[in-house]
Amino acid sequence: MRLPNVYRVSTAASKFSRGLRLTPAGQKIACYARGGVGLRLRTGLLRQQLGRQHHQTHHLASSSVEHQAKLENHGTLPAYQPPNSGILSLIPASWVPYAELIRIDKPTGTYYLFFPCLFSTLMAAPMVSPMPSVGSVVGTSILFFSGALIMRGAGCTINDLWDRNLDPHVSRTRLRPIARRAISPFNGLVFTGAQLLAGLGILMQFPAPCLFYGIPSLLFVASYPLAKRVTYYPQFVLGLTFSWGAIMGFPALGVDLLSNGSALTAAACLYSSNIAWTVLYDMIYAHMDIKDDAKAGIKSIALKHDSQTKQILTGLATTQIALLAAAGVAAGAGPAFFIGSCGGAAVTLALMIRKVNLKSVKDCWWWFVNGCWITGGTISLGLAADYLIQLSEKSTGDKKDPERCQY
Repeated sequence: MRLPNVYRVSTAASKFSRGLRLTPAGQKIACYARGGVGLRLRTGLLRQQLGRQHHQTHHLASSSVEHQAKLENHGTLPAYQPPNSGILSLIPASWVPYAELIRIDKPTGTYYLFFPCLFSTLMAAPMVSPMPSVGSVVGTSILFFSGALIMRGAGCTINDLWDRNLDPHVSRTRLRPIARRAISPFNGLVFTGAQLLAGLGILMQFPAPCLFYGIPSLLFVASYPLAKRVTYYPQFVLGLTFSWGAIMGFPALGVDLLSNGSALTAAACLYSSNIAWTVLYDMIYAHMDIKDDAKAGIKSIALKHDSQTKQILTGLATTQIALLAAAGVAAGAGPAFFIGSCGGAAVTLALMIRKVNLKSVKDCWWWFVNGCWITGGTISLGLAADYLIQLSEKSTGDKKDPERCQY
């Protein structure tokens, strides 16, 4: 009789199907097999279904192996090598990780933090009565540079503490001291405290009102790394941070922003102009990490608007120059400023936006580093020329009118 054979086969198929995770089609085939209907046909289909599942399982396993291989290939990237040239090679080995942490060998960030301070100092100088001497302006600028050097280092340390679990996944940042565990998070935190105390020491060299204006900037310094996790526009937060010096030059020279409407307007416009500049140059900088940022889940304006980058850069440059000109009008600047600073910035920014190759990491880096001096230097020269012209005119007027000088 055939029935017992069908029973035995269907029972085996039932046990076999229960021991495996079949797709709905496979379960239906097993059900038919248990019923004994078209046993040979159903058993053949069952085998095909099981074969397909085995192939899918093998494919997933192969994909996992390939993914693991990619991860292992990441380990073939060059390992950390102690510096053998430049300033880092001249200091004790135990200091090197901390010098790397504050990017002492990559000073471009310090310059970008310093230029807004220099802009505001040069713009504020002609608004002071009596007008400060060249020596006074230079001395104030040196203090600002010292503060920029220290606070930029503190900002880098805070950034790396926030990003200690993200940096190892980005090729450009994976060998930073905290990411490679050359500095522990605790030691990094202690080092941050020491830098902030040093920055406070510099700030106390300025007039007392500078404390009131300077300390709130620490909120932006601490919040920028967090912004990269929650918004595609962290460059705006960076702009709020790096542009703070555009306010500081006015109280540093004794200009009371709260009682001087013209100075307050000039400072506000100059600050906003520098925010636009910061977003502009950091958008170019962000294109260097655009692929790694996407993989690591780091947000940036470059990721959000990759295909419209040059249009956005053009809009930012236009905004920067318009606000810079508005600051000059409020401050009573002369032709040297509008031609040198505003006109010069327009030319240099247009050149950079046209020339930069956003798909080339090397080209983005070149324009980020050199654009700092090209545009920042041009704006500074225009402001310095305007200050010197007004200082000369003031000095000539005082000589012609001794009574006015005494007054």
